[in-house]
Amino acid sequence: MQPQAPVAAGRASALSLRPAQMADVPVLEALIARSGIGLSAGFYSDAQAAAVTRHVFGVDTQLIADQTYFVIEDAGKAVACGGWSKRRTLFGGDRAKSGADPLLDPSREAARIRAFFVDPGMERRGLGSRLMRHCTREAARNGFNALELVATLPGEPLYLASGFAVIERFALDLPGGIEVPVTRMRKNIGPEKTTAP
Repeated sequence: MQPQAPVAAGRASALSLRPAQMADVPVLEALIARSGIGLSAGFYSDAQAAAVTRHVFGVDTQLIADQTYFVIEDAGKAVACGGWSKRRTLFGGDRAKSGADPLLDPSREAARIRAFFVDPGMERRGLGSRLMRHCTREAARNGFNALELVATLPGEPLYLASGFAVIERFALDLPGGIEVPVTRMRKNIGPEKTTAP
């Protein structure tokens, strides 16, 4: 039998990570909708998954303009996306935002991890972890010492595995009287602070 390693290596080499562009928005919106519905099974009801996908999920074009949102492609097809932010908004696409989105102060505030989505059928292949490593490096390079995010229940295992700790659990109140449980999480990425004895 032929060894399988060369096939796996070839498969991995087809995956590329690049900054998202404004022209990617329609493709990314479709990917986010598929992920939001498809990967919520077992975590949210159909009504919860539909509500959070419709009213909260989506591309935040400010991240694309800031060049802090990324797409992973498999032979040219978008299969995952996610980013980090140097701005105050914690979660939500363009339609969930209102007003200004000011810059954070890296010396005292945490960068945001934003809008990680993986195409159903491509989960558990390390795509989310790859995005997380890339975003963590970029946030640290821009002077941030911590990361914060709001996780949906399907995303929480990735963030726990990436070293995030739970700050609080709460629910989003969405139209139609639907509540969607989410989790605020934080991770330090800067040098350890020591206190004098």
